[in-house]
Amino acid sequence: MTPRAIGLIVAVLTLALDQANKLWLIFVFGIERRQPVALAPFLDVVYAKNPGISYSLFSARTDLQRYALLAVTLAATAFLLVWLWRSKTMFIACALGLIVGGALGNAYDRIAYGFVADFYHFHVGSFSWYVFNLADAAIVVGVGLLICESLFGAKPAGEGASVG
Repeated sequence: MTPRAIGLIVAVLTLALDQANKLWLIFVFGIERRQPVALAPFLDVVYAKNPGISYSLFSARTDLQRYALLAVTLAATAFLLVWLWRSKTMFIACALGLIVGGALGNAYDRIAYGFVADFYHFHVGSFSWYVFNLADAAIVVGVGLLICESLFGAKPAGEGASVG
């Protein structure tokens, strides 16, 4: 299989897992009426309706704001899909697939509900991390993989060689 195909499969699987998790938590488990559910002393499952992006930045409360946020998300996703289409390595393709699948999962929420459904809340003592979902986690892992590749990946021949 080509890197392109693997990346697209990763994107579709990420999107499917994210949406299945959200649908199950909201409509089958009924998280809204059962929250919070402690999974561990540092991890709860809750139901947060996020009208913005990370940390609820750029909160989109009107239809125009939601459509603008959606347009930015879809434009960025289109750029990432072009990058994925041109990727030469499985590693980069998988990283981009995680980011694309996560972005599409959150974009779908914004279209279907008018907000992004978030569930997982890490906390330790008085420290509280923002509430996130599987799409957010996939995006973070994908970006982390791209950073690792840029810092530690194999360099083409002749690149980085000293002049002397």
